[in-house]
Amino acid sequence: MKKKLLSLLLLACIACGSLAACGKKGFDGNSNPPTSENSQTSENQKPEITEIDYAGLVAEKFDLSSTETKKLEVSVKLFIDGDTTHFNVPTSVVSNGVLKARYLAVDTPESTGKVQEWGKTAANFTKSKLQSATSIVLETDGADWEVDSTGERRLVWVWYKPQGSSTYRNLNIEILQNGLAHASNSAGNRYGEEYCLPAINQAKALELHVYSDEKDPGFYYGDAVYLSLRELRLNVEEYDGVKVAYEGVITYNSDNGVYVESYDDETGIWYGMYAYYGFQMPGSALAILKPGKHVRIVGTVSEFSGSWQVSGLEYDRRDPNNPNSLKLLDEEYHAPSNLETTLDTFHSNVTLELDEQEPATYPYAQLALHSSIEMKDLVVTKLYTTNNGGDSDGAISITCKQGDKTIVVRTNVMHDANGQLITQDVFQGKTIDVKGIINYFQLNDYTEGSYQINVFGMDYITIH
Repeated sequence: MKKKLLSLLLLACIACGSLAACGKKGFDGNSNPPTSENSQTSENQKPEITEIDYAGLVAEKFDLSSTETKKLEVSVKLFIDGDTTHFNVPTSVVSNGVLKARYLAVDTPESTGKVQEWGKTAANFTKSKLQSATSIVLETDGADWEVDSTGERRLVWVWYKPQGSSTYRNLNIEILQNGLAHASNSAGNRYGEEYCLPAINQAKALELHVYSDEKDPGFYYGDAVYLSLRELRLNVEEYDGVKVAYEGVITYNSDNGVYVESYDDETGIWYGMYAYYGFQMPGSALAILKPGKHVRIVGTVSEFSGSWQVSGLEYDRRDPNNPNSLKLLDEEYHAPSNLETTLDTFHSNVTLELDEQEPATYPYAQLALHSSIEMKDLVVTKLYTTNNGGDSDGAISITCKQGDKTIVVRTNVMHDANGQLITQDVFQGKTIDVKGIINYFQLNDYTEGSYQINVFGMDYITIH
């Protein structure tokens, strides 16, 4: 009763405009909330308020034995973003055993397409809570598993039990009280009036995250469109001529440009993009543009030789935090995925069923374009060496088979340890394993191109 009275007093104060922010970072139930004891105020000092842990307080309403709502203990299959998670469930609940959950009452900023401020922070918050939980239970708001407007996702309350605790916490309300979401029909549900709305009002009073003027440390503040590599690759024509910013790992450096890739959990695809930096990039920037570096790329999208790239990269060595500058995101080495793939997969089609989008089918190679790949046991059937008087004279096109499928492996001009040109005879009648990049080759504007594998040296070819 005392906690409920505190909640009502808090709401009354907010309604009267008597509460102001005190710069708190929020309360997640892992530590004691601050209090206003012994606080002093003046004209220039904002009063502190007593935070209430609504995510824990609501547990008094959570009854696992009640038949008023459906409840199901689950495990996580896939983290999507702050308010969407896919859970493993019995096939009696969902025929394919995967329940796509949309969290009731919350709307977190986006982090999977066009990235919004605080979106990644919210996604990481949800992931951290559920990854460390000893138990996760989904609860319906009514008597059945209701779906959202997409017809695919179930609307649920997500309860989790932290390690070392015997009590469940409500993650939906915890997200709200930490200011990591805007309200989404937060009043019209079973926990709305008593817990959701007070949690939102408390986050506003404390000016937490989305309700603050604070900068999101994980967000890009610049004039480019901040997006994921998945969003760029799936909708690249929409960004023709647009300045974009994205993050990824550099896999290969080739022809004054780098290939950058990033893995997407929801689709299980590595997405890549070629970033052309040209001839004027300073040495301090070239030190960043190396395989294994995790970077932020900022540049303009354009089409080149039947494929897409990002160009116009800049680097401000005096201000590495310049939002228009190439940026190194961490000091660790990140290996290329070199995803082992068969020719059957390479030539297959993939249907993506993304949240809030109609299902769409793509060639696998188109989705994974410019990502790193490994392919084994390719039988060499045909060889061609470029000889047209240009810089690529000596590059080899190796036509290979695997089963009844065919692919072209394209090398650059390669030399052995003694500086001697490696010729196509080395590969005649052999079986090879290769590591390289999926690329699209189009001879001219009048012929249809094809997907192939580019290999950047003999270090990436094993001959059997």
